Amino acid sequence: MKNFFFLAQGISIKVVFSIFLSPFSLSAQPSIEWQRALGGSEAEQARCIQQTTDLGYIVAGNSVSNNGDVIGNHGVNDFWVVKLSSAGLVQWQNALGGSNDDWAYSIQQVSDGGYIVAGYTKSNNGDVFGNHGDRDFWVVKLNSLGVLQWQKTLGGSGWDEAWSVQQTADGGYIVAGRTTSLDGDVTENHGAFDFWVVKLDSVGVLQWQKSLGGSMVDIAYSVRQTADGGYIVTGESESNDGDALGLHGSLDYWVVKLSPIGELEWQKMLGSTSLDRPNDIYPTNDGGYIVVGIASWNDGDVTGNHGGYDYWVVKLNGLGEIEWQKSLGGSKEDYAQSVQQTSDNGYIIAGSSPSTDGDLFSNHGGVDFWIVKLTNEGDLKWQKTFGGTQADRAISIQQSSDGGFIIAGLTQSNNGDVSGFHGVQDFWVVKLSPESVGFDDLPSNAPLALFPNPAVQSISLNIPVLSSVVSIETVDEPTLTVLITNLLGQELSHQTILKGQRVDVATLPNGIYLITATTTQGKVYSGKFMKQDQ
Repeated sequence: MKNFFFLAQGISIKVVFSIFLSPFSLSAQPSIEWQRALGGSEAEQARCIQQTTDLGYIVAGNSVSNNGDVIGNHGVNDFWVVKLSSAGLVQWQNALGGSNDDWAYSIQQVSDGGYIVAGYTKSNNGDVFGNHGDRDFWVVKLNSLGVLQWQKTLGGSGWDEAWSVQQTADGGYIVAGRTTSLDGDVTENHGAFDFWVVKLDSVGVLQWQKSLGGSMVDIAYSVRQTADGGYIVTGESESNDGDALGLHGSLDYWVVKLSPIGELEWQKMLGSTSLDRPNDIYPTNDGGYIVVGIASWNDGDVTGNHGGYDYWVVKLNGLGEIEWQKSLGGSKEDYAQSVQQTSDNGYIIAGSSPSTDGDLFSNHGGVDFWIVKLTNEGDLKWQKTFGGTQADRAISIQQSSDGGFIIAGLTQSNNGDVSGFHGVQDFWVVKLSPESVGFDDLPSNAPLALFPNPAVQSISLNIPVLSSVVSIETVDEPTLTVLITNLLGQELSHQTILKGQRVDVATLPNGIYLITATTTQGKVYSGKFMKQDQ
């Protein structure tokens, strides 16, 4: 990086004549900070990962093993919950279940520091009691150390599977999945599988439940509470009757908006005449929704398919109308699993791909993790594949507090980007760095030139001249109010500095930060910098 700094006599803040040739602007693509393969000699699959308040991570899925990292398996598949430090080291783990199959699909840290986990159980012993028959929703509450506090089986004599859970604003929980039952806790069924949405109080007592669907198969995969206290649910539907109207073909995205007490407010079918399956939905900060999954054709709502299954990303407004849609992938089968809106109002998407053409540039062999970053308008900003020569599938992604990303899924590899493999199939957890700093990405206020950047102990605030014609801007201010936030907008430092004083950043952890300096007249200068050790 070349910066040319000149001092001008009588100017109250250092003037900078700058030509920025920053290496950070060459690529915004992040790199792998660390990776962990977790498991035993049998098969494990991570389904959901979240950052925790101590800046570590909680990950949940299923495990058959009883060796390696896995202790306490009850038989066949168990819920397997693993707490990691910020560096990806195992702090504790808990295998939960009975002597039959128990699969965890969703986990969230809740307001008391503990965790809520949801999936299904076929057991009625060990940690499980109250099974209604066949598969039940199984909702488990753990304390902050992973100790079981309570558990709840929900369902009827049919097939009931929970796929998604979230704590609600009242301290309870919303759970969504599928049901074939018409007894027990289930009071209505439209035929085959229905969406089944269940509201629990803070100790797992059923408050209300709702079956949604038509005469064919309807399966809910993702639920989130909305700003109005209601709920947005998405999943797949083959129906074109009952609650489900507007089917385009064999299988559609089905998006359902519920009121705070579970009443249907609106529903929307999205797709083509072929197979379209959503996997995740996320409320956006403009009051709309972003939905991701797969699409396999080029008609109806779908355009731009590259061949086979593509990632299909759909941005909806608050009433479920399409604002834009995007097909991403290559000529092979590309599966999008998880989406989140990021701190820059774009979108991060995780899934898997074996393709090496279209939107993809490389593949390590077999199926790779494929991570895609979109702008707020749906344009591709960057994409990244990683893995080994076998199957590696990303299933869950979240932006971390440092602006990077944490990803979990499965791996069958022990080469390439993967090390520490235990056998058959492991959880694979990958931490990506923040996107590289580029001056094209600076906030839209008047820009700050920051030196040094990266910074170690402190940083100077300077006014850049970015044109080839030398000009001078002066700020005759005795003080500046300086605010530093992380990329999620969380305030980390608020300082008032005197003219010419440097800003202290010594206590910040390594990462990328936003900084604003405000004059007493209210003029704002903004920039972005990296903090790193010497």
